Amino acid sequence: MKYALIGCGRIATNHVKAVVNNGLEFVAVCDLLPEAMETLLAKHGLEKDESIARYTDYKMMLTEHPEIELVAIATDSGMHAEITLHCIDQGVNVIVEKPMTMSIVDADEVIRRSREKGVKVSVCHQNRFNVAVQEMRKALEDGRFGRISHGSINVRWNRGKQYYDQASWRGKWASDGGCLFNQCIHGIDLLRWMMGDDVEEVYGVTKRQFHEYLECEDIGMAVVKFKNGAVGTIEGTVNVYLKNLEETLYLFGENGTVKIGGTSTNNIDVWNFADESEEDSKNKGLQEQTSNVYGNGHTSLYADVIDAIQNNRMPYIDAVAGRNAVEMILAIYQSAAIGLPVKLPLRDVASTDFEGRFN
Repeated sequence: MKYALIGCGRIATNHVKAVVNNGLEFVAVCDLLPEAMETLLAKHGLEKDESIARYTDYKMMLTEHPEIELVAIATDSGMHAEITLHCIDQGVNVIVEKPMTMSIVDADEVIRRSREKGVKVSVCHQNRFNVAVQEMRKALEDGRFGRISHGSINVRWNRGKQYYDQASWRGKWASDGGCLFNQCIHGIDLLRWMMGDDVEEVYGVTKRQFHEYLECEDIGMAVVKFKNGAVGTIEGTVNVYLKNLEETLYLFGENGTVKIGGTSTNNIDVWNFADESEEDSKNKGLQEQTSNVYGNGHTSLYADVIDAIQNNRMPYIDAVAGRNAVEMILAIYQSAAIGLPVKLPLRDVASTDFEGRFN
């Protein structure tokens, strides 16, 4: 399958690893900075591969290479919607980094247009493929938790000025959002997915405590009421001293309790069920080794999308999942701005609606 990558920043190396691991034909790469492309390719020993065309204009790349079947988008968040929609219009399947879009209107348009064109869109919520997360999901789908009482996600990380200085788009309402959109969206996706997806109401609080050079929040908290009666809590921050502490997902049911921990929901810290069997012993203390906070899920996500294209089915993590995560964060932002709970679904909210909030 012929493939191209748009965007060669921090996360792009995980995409190149997934390309190599899945045997895709790497046709072209695109970035506004030629040196970023060369640095990325050199990291993977591909700098001398002249079969990989280099572009600074993604539209030209797609025009000159109509044979490309799959594109991954790893640019700044504010460009995701525009590039995704252009790829859809060209009939090219898309893997897009999180967040899928920065607005509900754009998310709905991605869903509508991809269905209209018969194009597959998958969003990089790759932590769904973590071994620990997959085990929790299997137990949930098998009914082992019984009725769900509540769940929570806690993303307690550290990001300092050096991190934000690496890219001018970070921490801005139009191009990134704050810690909820950038660092915490994976955990928020997992919580909503595990708790049943259908949300009734969100009450949120966001603050900019320590990062006065950012436009957006560095801490966000929320209480979520799900339509199935369960309650969820969200804590996301980049204010933890001295370094990343944890990304922890809890799920509490009448017949089971599971805590997934580690730096990126990659370990099982607690695994207790009323119907416990010998098989459960493998999950107690399970640890999946990862080389960075992004985990190992990109390779599995790519494999799923390739199979979805070949067998004409929906990807495991589709555009609706991407919209759900975006909607949760925008609901927290809106609730924090007005000081009241917000009902879902949202219809017309964007990150840029909150520009100037912390001025």
